[in-house]
Amino acid sequence: MATAVRLLRRTLRPSEAAPLLLSASQNLVQRVAYTTRVVDVGQPTPQSHPELLAEGEITPGITSDEYISRRKRLLEVLPEKSLAIIASAAQQMMTDVVPYPFRQNGEYMYITGCTQPGGVAVLSEETGLCMFMPDTSKEDVVWQGQTAGVEAAVNFFKADKAFPLSQMQKILPEMIDRSKVVYHNVKTLSSSYKNLDAFHRASLNNKVKDIAYYTDELRWIKSKSEIGLMRESASIVSQSLLQTMLLSRTHKEESQLAAKIEYECKTRGAQRMAFHPVVGGGANGSVIHYSRNDGRVRTGELLLMDVGCEYHGYLSDLTRTWPPCGSFSPAQEELYSLILETNKECIKLCKPGTSINEIHNHSVKMLIKGFQELGILEKGKSAAYNYLNPTAIGHSLGMDVHDSVKLSKDKPLEPGTIITIEPGIYIPAVPILKENAPDKYRGIGIRIEDEVLITESGHEVLMASVPKEISHMTTLMNMDCNSRIDGAHQLRAACS
Repeated sequence: MATAVRLLRRTLRPSEAAPLLLSASQNLVQRVAYTTRVVDVGQPTPQSHPELLAEGEITPGITSDEYISRRKRLLEVLPEKSLAIIASAAQQMMTDVVPYPFRQNGEYMYITGCTQPGGVAVLSEETGLCMFMPDTSKEDVVWQGQTAGVEAAVNFFKADKAFPLSQMQKILPEMIDRSKVVYHNVKTLSSSYKNLDAFHRASLNNKVKDIAYYTDELRWIKSKSEIGLMRESASIVSQSLLQTMLLSRTHKEESQLAAKIEYECKTRGAQRMAFHPVVGGGANGSVIHYSRNDGRVRTGELLLMDVGCEYHGYLSDLTRTWPPCGSFSPAQEELYSLILETNKECIKLCKPGTSINEIHNHSVKMLIKGFQELGILEKGKSAAYNYLNPTAIGHSLGMDVHDSVKLSKDKPLEPGTIITIEPGIYIPAVPILKENAPDKYRGIGIRIEDEVLITESGHEVLMASVPKEISHMTTLMNMDCNSRIDGAHQLRAACS
């Protein structure tokens, strides 16, 4: 366009040039806009969001080649002549017309990369990936915006075949009848296929099975690109919690701190929280899945925060417990030291060949011994341990907070596996079960949780930047807010 404008300037008198230049510029801009028009597939693409996706990626960090490879690997592990039916998550509604924020089901996301509701993916050796896409009207587009259709399924998601969802009842029954076994995602069982006569017949003949074991096996070991996304997710929540910890010195409302962690995560690029944050001050921290977040942290109480975020489909999970007032009481320090020692010793056990159960059993032995020494647990009554800590030492983490749940906890860890290590103790203010604890320990809940990546040589802690040592915690809580230079030095020391 610049060259054309220069040529016009050379050949026209000033009085003639202005209107013609304007006309030429408008025409050129219109042609450029037309030729570079970005097709909307209902989610970011390399063309619409080049700041998020590189060329060839379906979702940020994951290429179409990787998605195609996942489908091939799934077909390789499924029995011969199997058919896999994987429906997307359903859109949940707050009211008749107001939806909740949508999050895709892990299995559907894993093989398609489609982040939108309503579709059904069908996979077999005979057809490859066949995607049935939601039928949308012009009215739907007006109210909800553009969504992916048949064309996007083939061109963007790289399906081998694609049809409108309305045609599934004509096409899918024959595919079901030709297969020996039908695997489907039980979690997202959809009326779009479960009401088909062919599916009913297959179910009555014991041909219908849950696909989760196979997909959980594939998702157990993360690829390099998946590890990269999980590193970023861990980094985002780590930085965000550190900022929230600093705020907790002056802001005592649990609701304020819950808002702070979500704000910090989202401003750093997270799409949503991985789960509703646990923000428990004092005795609220002894409620394992505390979710009300409507209390106030009182002077002298500990604050427990269990938080995580989602970064383009991959989750993080982090817990820290600290004294916003700046120091642990003697009783708090005794319990915290035991949980911290258990956390660190269990992380040392994270390496290829060991299992979550082995690490869990070691943690139980350590905590029982420690509880007995503190007088919280009577000797000879180790069964009462579960009243103080009914949780496992950890779980697999990935596209879901509890990832690959169909796999045995005895399965050996492998390079590329990511798990959590999260010992804790939960003593309510008044006895609820049969826990017996001295009064000085009442109303204390402590958990210390880290994400651990299993490597060829051992492990890597993905939350290592977040302080958990007592000395680092107290340094962080007592930083001089009025001294930026001293504060920066102290912060680096606390995170080292």
